[in-house]
Amino acid sequence: MKEAVLVTGASTGIGYATSSLLAREGFTVFAGVRNASDSERLSAIAGVAPLQLDVMNAEQIRDAAHIVHENGSTLRAIVNNAGIAVPGPLEVLPIDELRRQFEVNFFGALAVTQAFLPMLRASKGRIVFMSSVSGQIATAFVGAYSSSKFALEAASDALRMELRGSGVGVSVVQPGNVNTPIWRKEHSGKDSLLERAPAAARDDYAKPLNALARISEHQQRTGIDPDLVARAVLHAITAKKPRARYPVGSPAGWMRRTFASLPEHLRDRIIMRRMGFE
Repeated sequence: MKEAVLVTGASTGIGYATSSLLAREGFTVFAGVRNASDSERLSAIAGVAPLQLDVMNAEQIRDAAHIVHENGSTLRAIVNNAGIAVPGPLEVLPIDELRRQFEVNFFGALAVTQAFLPMLRASKGRIVFMSSVSGQIATAFVGAYSSSKFALEAASDALRMELRGSGVGVSVVQPGNVNTPIWRKEHSGKDSLLERAPAAARDDYAKPLNALARISEHQQRTGIDPDLVARAVLHAITAKKPRARYPVGSPAGWMRRTFASLPEHLRDRIIMRRMGFE
């Protein structure tokens, strides 16, 4: 019987590419989606079994774990890919939006991991967390997203040490700019965010937020193919000695190596200039 892999957030982008690649590599892929149309599209891929799985829904997580266990396949890995991006100045971003950012990107990933860990311990499998360059370097107006990814990186480090000796490997994948709709999905809320903000804040942030929207659109068009990220996930799952971290794309490796050593004031200036705010 084929080994199985669970991939969350499989409807588009990195999750879809990863599910497709792993299926072609011979795995049975349980692809977590939130709506029927995505389920139908993934069902057309041989080897992919869609699951109704909202990582904020504890009942759906339990049901997904039960389905995978009852399938009888050895669980090789889980890929915690589900994520959202909530842009906006931290000064005016509603706390509920900040909570939503963490509920999906951080708490959702840990909830899925806890539910599937008994199976992974039995199989000596792998846990893969999808982070980002933003989990290494924080930038203006994406503080909520960066914070959730920083938290995920820290949890991954702790979990890797806690599971040392269990046979379960823990890896983090850190893509640079990827051609994926994650930012487009959330930028539609930019105008409503400004409308709810105090008048002074609207004056302060309208110009840079519009600039951020343009930058995000450009980065999406010029970003790396999600298949490159999927290849990194495949290595983390199948390599005899998986890496703790997988920077993917030239911006990911370059930013991590270079920016970590820069003084903060210089790093801030470079980032703001690159974003077009200076």
